[in-house]
Amino acid sequence: MTTAVGQMADVDADDVFAARQKRIWRLTIALCAILIVAAIVSLGSGALAIAPRRVIEVISGALSGDAAIASSRDALVILNIRLPRLLLGALVGAGLAVAGTLMQGLFRNPLADPGLVGVSAGAALAAGVTIVFGDRYLAPVIGAPPFALLPVGAFVGALIATMTLYAIATREGRTSIATMLLAGIAIGALAASCMGLLAYVSDDRQLRDLTFWTLGSLGGATWAKVAGVAPIVIGALCATPFLARGLNALLLGEAEAFHLGIAVQTVKRATIIVTALAVGASVAATGIVSFVGIVTPHALRLVIGPDHRALLPLSAILGAALIIVADSLARTIVAPAELPIGILTAIIGAPFFLWMLLRRDRAIDG
Repeated sequence: MTTAVGQMADVDADDVFAARQKRIWRLTIALCAILIVAAIVSLGSGALAIAPRRVIEVISGALSGDAAIASSRDALVILNIRLPRLLLGALVGAGLAVAGTLMQGLFRNPLADPGLVGVSAGAALAAGVTIVFGDRYLAPVIGAPPFALLPVGAFVGALIATMTLYAIATREGRTSIATMLLAGIAIGALAASCMGLLAYVSDDRQLRDLTFWTLGSLGGATWAKVAGVAPIVIGALCATPFLARGLNALLLGEAEAFHLGIAVQTVKRATIIVTALAVGASVAATGIVSFVGIVTPHALRLVIGPDHRALLPLSAILGAALIIVADSLARTIVAPAELPIGILTAIIGAPFFLWMLLRRDRAIDG
């Protein structure tokens, strides 16, 4: 009798696992389709409207080396202006979404987001310091050109902010939600104050650059910027599969993860570094784009659960699609002007965050 019950339990567990895997594959295919459609629509949107069929012809012609198509007006617009912007947006969206997923796994809290808890603000502050003082002081001392200091500064700022937040909010392996949010607010406020001070001492050009960082925009996308961001973000994405098992174990608690054979401290340090790399590169390229890191993993978690082995790659796909759609809207809803993408993601993300807080309070009360 006991053997029969055990076999039935095994069959049920296998059925549940198979159904979950099927759901993940269907969601992966759907998200990839959304990403492709969003990319084609984005490439065709703008002051010069280009039909989706023509967009596909231009991309196909460029890949096959068709000189006639590559020299056309549509190709010049798509390949020189819109495609680098699209790729930069996809990289930033994927990086921020994965960073948010990593932070939520590290803090074991769905409210953790790089923009919300001050990590993006720390990266932007360090980037601001390099903008204002890089030419005069940092570049001559370090011996590197100012443009090379910007991503390094953003990474260092994101790393310091993440480590500070973790040190303040975590005690004996447990993270206080209220402390984490309050510490994030304090870090963000401190960074905003320092940015104000930087704006006070900066000249007109530096002031325009600082405003760019605080609002977030893909307007400065170039192939050179894509080439600078891509290795960092792709490297961070490639590291996430090695962290997924450890983050899954951390969901049970640090002591339980240790007894399962997980090198807890190594996983925590690697997660912080990967998060700082993804956020630093993204902020260096576009400025502060908030709420992508909280909306994306939470929406996916409602469908596929908390398993980071599926959550991390799907977050990258959905985050990329989300930024591409947001950028298309930012370029079209107030045309011929352009809305900073950071404002648009905040308009979408802030109500979502409030809904999450209300849902969490009702769950606690109920």
